[in-house]
Amino acid sequence: MKNNYKFGIWMDSMHATIIEADKENGKLRVLAHVEGEEPTAHESEKTENNQKIMLQAKYFKEIASHLQNATHVHLTGTGQAQEQFIHYLSQTPQFKNTQTEETTTNRMSDEKLLDYFNDKLK
Repeated sequence: MKNNYKFGIWMDSMHATIIEADKENGKLRVLAHVEGEEPTAHESEKTENNQKIMLQAKYFKEIASHLQNATHVHLTGTGQAQEQFIHYLSQTPQFKNTQTEETTTNRMSDEKLLDYFNDKLK
């Protein structure tokens, strides 16, 4: 168990809650909440699209910064953000060997999220 670093993430395009399984006893805890940024309105569609891409990369990088030595990441959420984040992880050298899984769920409280990930991260 000591060499397994397991994380659960509920995310959509603007909010992420990161759950960590304690390396010693496997108990789950909320590690962090990450908020994405809304792009500002631009007259140029190209400029607005570039800003969306940049803000998404910043959001994903901030989430990934909490996944130190991750061996397993289970993602869940309401939309396509988790698929895009899995792709981001697979393209990031430190996460190339990280096992990922995904499911779809609605947003829930931290307590319900801990219960949800209890079976998924054992």
